[in-house]
This record gives sequence, C-alpha cells and structure tokens, in this order.
Amino acid sequence: EVQLVESGGGLVQAGGSLRLSCAASGYILDDYAIGWFRQAPGKEREGVWCMRSKDGSTHYLDSVLGRFTAATDNAKNTMYLQMNNLEPEDTAVYYCAVGETCTVAAGTKMPLIKGLERWGQGTLVTVSS
Repeated sequence: EVQLVESGGGLVQAGGSLRLSCAASGYILDDYAIGWFRQAPGKEREGVWCMRSKDGSTHYLDSVLGRFTAATDNAKNTMYLQMNNLEPEDTAVYYCAVGETCTVAAGTKMPLIKGLERWGQGTLVTVSS
C-alpha cells in the first residue's frame, strides 16, 4: 500500500521540543522531492521545509530557521522534523508530502513541492503559551 504516515505530534509548552516522523511505504523517499507542511486553524497550508532529490538542496520557511531541522533516514525510508524552541504560532496540523521537485514560491520564498503526489494524514502539534 502506498502511504505516508506521520507521528510524533502532541501538546507542548512554548520553548519545548517535538520530533515528528513520516514513514513512507510504497515510495522510496530518496527518489522524490519530499517536504513538511503545516496548516494552522483558519489559515492556508504552508510549506515548512522541502528537499530536492536531485541534489539534496533544501529550503526552510523563514520563521522556523534555526529552530526546526529536517532529516531523512533512507534505511528506514522515513523523514523527520525536529522542532525546538516551539512557539504558540507553530500550532498546526503537520503533514509530510512527496512529489516531483522542491522549490520556493516567488516572492514569499515559502518552500513548496511541485507535482505533489501524496500527503500524509497529518499530526497535530499544539503549543501552549
């Protein structure tokens, strides 16, 4: 079965940390552009990070630079998002995704994946103040 399954979300106080995981089946992550996205209540989905499969280049959302670090484990076919120094503004449902290529939106420089193939079901991160 082809799927992406996120885990690791939860409730944390501001300043705390969480590590999200996204396990892929039916995909070899190394063959795709991959990324993390989030959608806060009442807001549009935004890209947090993505990575190009071709050269491994990555893009982060400006507001998470220095706080969030993404990584992959090809042996486990899993991607991770380590989130440190969390802020209430980080509260959202976090999704992983695979697609054709990773780039940034013109103007906003927000990470995005073109040719999206699949989203995970999402995992909720709630940061209390």
